[in-house]
Amino acid sequence: MITEDRIREKLKEVKYPGFNRDIVSFGLIKQVWVEGDNVTVKVSLATRDPQIPDQIHREARAALESIEGIGQVHLEFDIKDPPQPAGGAGAQGLGTSSIPGIRKIVAVASGKGGVGKSTIAANLAVALSQTGASVGLCDCDLYGPSMALMFGSDEQLMANDRNEILPVEAHGLKVISMGFMLGDDAPAIVRGPLATRYTQQFLRQCAWGELDYLILDLPPGTGDIQLTIVQTVALDGAVVVTTPQEVALIDARKAVSMFQKVNVPILGIVENMAWFECEHGARYPIFGEGGGKAEAARLGVPLLAEIPIDIDTRARADAGTPVALLPAAENAISAAFHRLASSVAAAVER
Repeated sequence: MITEDRIREKLKEVKYPGFNRDIVSFGLIKQVWVEGDNVTVKVSLATRDPQIPDQIHREARAALESIEGIGQVHLEFDIKDPPQPAGGAGAQGLGTSSIPGIRKIVAVASGKGGVGKSTIAANLAVALSQTGASVGLCDCDLYGPSMALMFGSDEQLMANDRNEILPVEAHGLKVISMGFMLGDDAPAIVRGPLATRYTQQFLRQCAWGELDYLILDLPPGTGDIQLTIVQTVALDGAVVVTTPQEVALIDARKAVSMFQKVNVPILGIVENMAWFECEHGARYPIFGEGGGKAEAARLGVPLLAEIPIDIDTRARADAGTPVALLPAAENAISAAFHRLASSVAAAVER
């Protein structure tokens, strides 16, 4: 017997292009009508890429037509435009993003965990702030938040009289993180829909004020939080973090592909843990050598920075004082992060 539940279950076999999750889990199936053996499915998408609905249409039809005894299959697509990037076509050249008061929104992402993405995001935000820019940092990794520790604050999030979340201010930045809501040993036990709601609240119901840059520290991978973000705000670009080793580069390619499929510009790649330099000056490429540079060339995007493994960087992250706070003229790692900030600022302006 053909039922709505059976149709939805079958459609779970269809993945959103570039992502790991299926179109049902993403909430793209708005309605299912069953009349006898005939089925009509309404799908809602926010994309400007015509290949995405085409691919979903093909795969959804193939999945449904494989059900024994099914009759006619009709797929209706409701396709909307996602938010326009700042100053882009459709923004009337106003230079405003989809969050009022914020000029540029940049995502820092990685295909896998453990590559130091949050360290890059924190120090990038600090380095941008030290240029005189007003900067916010949103920790979008709900399950593994780290920015409360990295910025040395145990403040609790508060709300203003308009019921907007007030960011915590630390080291000259405005910071939002689930870590300000949970204790060090308290896990965030939230399922997909609730994670989506938290993410949207952090972005759209927060009193960010006037910012030159909002840096988003995304969770690793290509899941529902990433899709929520690209459909909630207009990103001006993404920075993809990897290590030189092939196992990390494989996942970095997936992150790049994900952003390309949802029309987010790739600002470039950061190769983290590029080498370890001992006190005698010898360099040891622990995770391989030149992988980030080669991958950036293959993808046709800039290599924004090569950041070495550094004990002081790790120690300062644990202590809540990011290494980019040090004068660039006195610390080579801080200088590398300030060069990265300059490259990112130039890329988003282009």
